[in-house]
Amino acid sequence: MAAAIELRSVACTFVSKDAPGQRYTAVQNVSLTVGDGEFVSVVGPTGCGKSTLLNVAAGLLQPSQGQVRVFGEVLQGLNRRAGYMFQADSLMPWRSARDNVLAGLQFRGLPLAQAQAQADDWLRRVGLGGFGDRYPHQLSGGMRKRASLAQTLVMDPDIILMDEPFSALDIQTRQLMENEVLALWQSRKKAVLFITHDLDEAIAMSDRVVILSAGPASHPIGEFTIDLPRPRDVAEVKMTPEFARLHKAIWAVLRDEVLKGYQQQLQVA
Repeated sequence: MAAAIELRSVACTFVSKDAPGQRYTAVQNVSLTVGDGEFVSVVGPTGCGKSTLLNVAAGLLQPSQGQVRVFGEVLQGLNRRAGYMFQADSLMPWRSARDNVLAGLQFRGLPLAQAQAQADDWLRRVGLGGFGDRYPHQLSGGMRKRASLAQTLVMDPDIILMDEPFSALDIQTRQLMENEVLALWQSRKKAVLFITHDLDEAIAMSDRVVILSAGPASHPIGEFTIDLPRPRDVAEVKMTPEFARLHKAIWAVLRDEVLKGYQQQLQVA
C-alpha cells in the first residue's frame, strides 16, 4: 500500500535575504515517509528546515529537487488530501468559533445548515460545545487551539500536518491538548506529520521520530521507532523506563546538532 506522504530526495534552495544574489540550501536529500494512519514527528535544531518540509508536504512550497507523492500520486499544486494546523491559530477574528470551523465547509459548497451541524459536532468533540458563539478574543489560548483543531478536522482530511501547534501553551494546557489530539487520532487513524522542538512531546505522541541535522542543507540523521503501548497519556508515559531509554538514545543523536544550531544563531546575532 502506498504511503500517505512520501518525500523522495527532496531539496529546497532559496535566494538569501541577507546577501542578494547568493543562494542557500535549507534542506537537502530528504527522504521521508508517513504511512496511512501513522503518527510521525520530526525534530531538530531551530532553523533546520522542519517547517520547510511541512510546507513541501502541503504543496505550499515546490521542492528545488526531488519529488513528493501523496498516496502514490505525484503531488502537483496544493495537497488537497491534507489539513494544516499552523503554529499560530488561523482563526478569523471577525467570525465566531462556529463560523470559523464551518468556513472550509462553506468554501466547499456545503449547505449552511449541514456545515453548522458538522461545526457544532466538532466543537463538542474538542470540548467547546458551549462556546460556538464566542469570538477568538473571548477564548483562552487553549480554547483557540481547540477551535483551530476543530477547524482542521471538520474537513476530514486523510493527512494532518501540524507545525508546533502547542508551543505557545502553558504546560498543563499543552498536555491536555496533546492527549486530546491522541484520542482523536486513535479514533480516526489519519496520517500525521508533526513538527516539534520538544523531544518529550515527539516521543510521547508518535509512532516514529525522525531527526534532522542542523542547517544549512539539513538532512535526516536518525529515525527511531516508538513502540510504547497505546493508548497513551502523555504525562504518565514520560515516567516509564522505556520512555527514559528512548529519550536517552534520541538525545544522544540530537544533542550535537542542537549545539551546532545554537552556535549558528549566536554567530548571526
